[in-house]
Amino acid sequence: MADAVTSQIIFDGTRTAVMKFTNISDGTGESAVLKVDVSALTGFQGKTCTGVNIVTLDAMTVGMGVDILWDASTDVICYTIGADQFVSFEFSRFGGITNNAGSGKTGDIMFTTVGATAGDRYTIVLEMTKNFG
Repeated sequence: MADAVTSQIIFDGTRTAVMKFTNISDGTGESAVLKVDVSALTGFQGKTCTGVNIVTLDAMTVGMGVDILWDASTDVICYTIGADQFVSFEFSRFGGITNNAGSGKTGDIMFTTVGATAGDRYTIVLEMTKNFG
């Protein structure tokens, strides 16, 4: 079996994207699973989205934690949400959390669950500002 996961694009505008992610685990968990494919987001004036800044993060975890990762040759932890948490963060006052991954940086966001057992779950909503190359 596999975890029951969903990814939903709530809004994909010219400068902002909002996405919601859920997981109900069967104990398998997720390991560096692609959640935000920036190249699939709507472009702007003929330019492709090359990355995002996370402006707000709302999350609820039950039983497991989640590492939000910047995809690169060696993934970089963007943010860690512990098990059994309800969090709401707003990072816009400084422009959002920017991608600090190094070599092989793709701009994409991936999730890894931590300590997942059967019945554990999360819901995460990200509001992101797009970057264009």
